[in-house]
Amino acid sequence: MKKIFLTLLSIGIGVASAQEPDPMAPAPEYNDDEAADTTFAPLVSNTPSELATEESQVNDGIDSLMSLWYVKNSLNTAENSRTIESEGTPVFFSDSIYEAALKKIPTTFPLVYNQKVKDWIEMYIRRGKMLIPTILGLSKYYFPRIEEVLDQYGIPLELKYLTVVESALNPRAVSRAGATGLWQFMYGTGKMYDLQVTTLVDERRDPDKETIAAARLLKDMYAMYGDWALVIAAYNCGPGNVNKAIRRSGGKTDFWEIYPWLPKETRGYVPAFISVNYIMNNYAAHGYQPIDVSMPVYSDTVMITNKLHFGQVSGVLGISIDELRELNPQYKKDIIPGDIKPSALRLPADFSVRFAAQEKEIYAYQDSIFFAPVNAQAYVKQATTRTSTSSRYYEPEPCDNSVPAGTSKLVYTVKQGDTFGFIANWYDVSVSKVKCWNNVSGNRINVGQKITVYVPTKRLNSYKNVDNMTFEQKQSMKSNQIVQTSKAAGKDLDPKFEYYTIRKGDNLSSIAAHYPGISDKDIMTINGFTANDVRRLQIGQVIKIRKK
Repeated sequence: MKKIFLTLLSIGIGVASAQEPDPMAPAPEYNDDEAADTTFAPLVSNTPSELATEESQVNDGIDSLMSLWYVKNSLNTAENSRTIESEGTPVFFSDSIYEAALKKIPTTFPLVYNQKVKDWIEMYIRRGKMLIPTILGLSKYYFPRIEEVLDQYGIPLELKYLTVVESALNPRAVSRAGATGLWQFMYGTGKMYDLQVTTLVDERRDPDKETIAAARLLKDMYAMYGDWALVIAAYNCGPGNVNKAIRRSGGKTDFWEIYPWLPKETRGYVPAFISVNYIMNNYAAHGYQPIDVSMPVYSDTVMITNKLHFGQVSGVLGISIDELRELNPQYKKDIIPGDIKPSALRLPADFSVRFAAQEKEIYAYQDSIFFAPVNAQAYVKQATTRTSTSSRYYEPEPCDNSVPAGTSKLVYTVKQGDTFGFIANWYDVSVSKVKCWNNVSGNRINVGQKITVYVPTKRLNSYKNVDNMTFEQKQSMKSNQIVQTSKAAGKDLDPKFEYYTIRKGDNLSSIAAHYPGISDKDIMTINGFTANDVRRLQIGQVIKIRKK
């Protein structure tokens, strides 16, 4: 299929003389209708200004990451809590140090240093308490896969950092304009690069397939411009807008020379990309360390040739549905349509072996229920109840701002570094509830903003203290609650073991995430659980975790 945007190669570039522009000066005014370009839709949603919305963009990234099942569970581990709590006041350096550090990064891309780049570097440093350690942790899982594809297509490996700018390494990220995935492809662009989007599957959310599509797109645009800075600019706003900026500049083809004629969001996009290169190579100098996000380093794919529901895999193998969703974000409804087209299911390496051994049992497990007619779908929904950390990515629940019985109102004042994800976690409520109570639809939150929450009246006194705690104290409080829960009472309990009392929303994988070095399989072994035992676990049940 001939790519539509390749016709832009034939567009002439104006050569009229123009005054030398100042890259840091405001952009010249021109008619918005003239600037509009629908020949090639931008891959990402446009933001209204360069740096005015940078804080909200990063807040969106933090909230997005906090909603990921692996991330939320990993943040509660003692080791990760210590890593985050140890980060003190942000460390800033002089211009000469930033510039020298950028020059030391091996790259074919010109990592220019100027005030715009400095603004973005220091913004990430200032707002990075949660964002940087989490992205560093996720990069260990995603970057090796991304680098392999970029290398195959001859793309500079540093362009992997576009995924940090685009999605904060969240394959389920969706922009306001509908751009989706690690690389934030729009629907039309995804179709042009052979990414399937149906009711059940969105391959823009498949990290491997979307990376291949991104590599093809980047290579095609490099054939147009022969300059990676212009390629990155075009990735953000489309070649049509870059070509117009080239014409208005008098035919210049250097990004910083056409800078004033680019759309506002693109003028900030390349500096943001350069700043991420700096952060990812110099994070330790600013006191940041990666946290262990617990994504499986070793995973494998099995080919599915029949219709399969995540609930069937979970029911037989004991792996949680949330974990299956994180590893396979392309399946929008928890259904793999292998009967239509052979499809890949990614599993932790040890589970892939077990899947192969129990494949027939998995396909047969409650298939009449999971693929029942409409009148039986209520049972399926109950059998695969989604936790609050992942429901936002599937069918959104209607906003319910009702006040639960037996609760009391508290008002929290937003502090620097807070997100809706943090606040919900500290008060043991869902993010959707917090937003509904406060009539908020997006993720933007401002320092000093008053947030209303409702908490159980019986625990009102303990929650009252949250508003006066430091960030470290609030995170420590959550960690201590997990530890306290494991101190179950009972005469028959062996004092040689640690115990955990099962709460609403728990599964063995989420419980294991609270205990470094312990896996869900370890818990099954120490308690002598079979797969059927795991399915019958009840709230309030006490289980062994490990020996003291």
